Amino acid sequence: MIDLVLKLTLVLLAIAMLGLVYRLVKGPTTPDRVVALDAMGVNLVSIAAVLSMILKTSNFLDIILLIGIMAFLGTVAFAKFLEKGEIIEYDRDQ
Repeated sequence: MIDLVLKLTLVLLAIAMLGLVYRLVKGPTTPDRVVALDAMGVNLVSIAAVLSMILKTSNFLDIILLIGIMAFLGTVAFAKFLEKGEIIEYDRDQ
């Protein structure tokens, strides 16, 4: 029974990923695209976790952690770029 629920969850996460890809491409504004990209990162973490439970292995845990960190850093970089127009500021007196 749990295998059926996990497979159904995986299908629903894949459908959600398709919706997020549509929002990433079609999004009316740039912040909408950034939110879709962040949600895709969370969705990828969820897919990896469900696959880990289906395959009964803990080898995906490092991948889950890496995807989570990369999604967070990407969201912070996009937010800073949208706010200031640049990601790395070179404001040193030379």
